Amino acid sequence: MSALKKVLKARELSSFLFLVALFIIVSIINPTFASSENISACFNSAVVYILIAIGMAFAIIVGEIDVSVGSILGIVATVVGSMLRDGSNWVVAFAVGILIGAVIGLFNGWGVAVMGVPSLIFTLGTNGILRGSMYVYAGGAWVENLPKSFKDFSSKTLVGDLTVYFCACVVVVAIIHVLLTRTRRGRYFTAVGDNAGGATLVGISATKTKVLAYVICGIMSAIAGILFCSRIGFVTSLSGNGYEMKAVAACVLGGISLSGGVGSVIGAAIGAVIMSSISYLLVFMGFSSNYDNAITGIILIAIVVIDALMQNRSAVRSRHERLMARTANAMEGGDSQ
Repeated sequence: MSALKKVLKARELSSFLFLVALFIIVSIINPTFASSENISACFNSAVVYILIAIGMAFAIIVGEIDVSVGSILGIVATVVGSMLRDGSNWVVAFAVGILIGAVIGLFNGWGVAVMGVPSLIFTLGTNGILRGSMYVYAGGAWVENLPKSFKDFSSKTLVGDLTVYFCACVVVVAIIHVLLTRTRRGRYFTAVGDNAGGATLVGISATKTKVLAYVICGIMSAIAGILFCSRIGFVTSLSGNGYEMKAVAACVLGGISLSGGVGSVIGAAIGAVIMSSISYLLVFMGFSSNYDNAITGIILIAIVVIDALMQNRSAVRSRHERLMARTANAMEGGDSQ
């Protein structure tokens, strides 16, 4: 019974129910959507967003944010795509891409956690640097003519119509969730996001934890960049642009609090599926996919406002409970005298 209550209270459950309701509504409006092929397409198209959202989840859970994830995806896609186009070994190209993501994440972590620069400002600066670097590296040209085998691998299926990439994402999300919730060091991220000062007092290094969160964020964004190359088949100087907004929206929609300390990667993954499916679902509802960004912005604002109201309500309730406890103690003290 306690396990059932725990499931019902999970913030991820509301996101999952929202996703199911969204599919049902679209199926009612346009019955042709209700097929395993179309539903699988929504999941398959979400792999890049899921990886970006997982990385963003680490940054938000520790109480920070990273608006450079889209440009990390872009620069890694540009470099890896160029290497593969020029005949480099796949393993070497992937290793270089992941290393780039880790170094950028380490740089962001140093600026935010060590130097104390506000995360929004520092990662925004990183975003600008990487965007410029992409243009210079590629000479303003598209990265095209990638190996056919690399592009074709993105369409390989493993379970039904679900691709290998999506199934791998599910495994990654499950492993990270277990590490975050079942291991001591995994729970450090939540502890730091909930109360960095309190975490430091009990021996948890808030600085190291935040730096590690940014490194993981960079690595996940780099992997997303590699998969982006495989799925899209080419890279432009604008690749990854706007992904940071969708990543934040996915995390908040998945139940991760922007104040830190609350949420899980499962919720972020579910939110990513919702955000990536919007443009696809709009077509079945008879709307243009050009409304995608507008709807994303509306959803983000609505969820942030709701989250802020819930935070304020929780704070008021906590203050009220503390006041009632103090009043009760004072009355007991007066009666004993």
